[in-house]
Amino acid sequence: MSTATTQDVNRAVIADRSSTIRRALGGRSIVLVGIMGVGKSTIGKRLSQYLDIEFVDADKEIEKAAGMSVQDIFDQFGEEAFRTGEKKVIKRLMGEGQKILATGGGAFMNEDIRNDIAEGGVSVWLNADIDILMKRVQRRSDRPLLKTEDPEATMRAMLEERNPIYALADVQIESRTVSRDVIAGEVVDLLAENLPAIAEKRDWK
Repeated sequence: MSTATTQDVNRAVIADRSSTIRRALGGRSIVLVGIMGVGKSTIGKRLSQYLDIEFVDADKEIEKAAGMSVQDIFDQFGEEAFRTGEKKVIKRLMGEGQKILATGGGAFMNEDIRNDIAEGGVSVWLNADIDILMKRVQRRSDRPLLKTEDPEATMRAMLEERNPIYALADVQIESRTVSRDVIAGEVVDLLAENLPAIAEKRDWK
């Protein structure tokens, strides 16, 4: 099969599975959760193209609401103030109609946020091993929680604390060193396979 024909088949498969996903969602959202550096925004943007659903980055919306960067919120007001604002913004976003939402790494730790996500959509945990995460987060300097003497030890501690909570997400996929198209395609496959059962279990109408 030629490359062009293969691409046509892949597009047709994604289009078919996208229709399945949208029907099962019934206007609800897809929410990406996981630790910083796992690729929620990158994968979310590609999913947005595949599924023709608006992509929104929760941290960007928090910055708009606060009129300052996440880093500045942490520096001036502390993490607790950031979490309070995060909770309000995500609740608002979940009530504003269907979207693909990338959340900050700590958002899913909050039970109220988890409940809002479960009520308004489906959660997808993007997981990755520590080596991949550290390579990615070291490319940026705007990671407030990693401004410590030993960022890798900090990351390991966060993973140990958070992974059991991330595991409460509806579905999970491994983020690895492959293209975002591959990961996004796998998310599409995973959702097409699992969403009908999730919708039935939650009695979505």
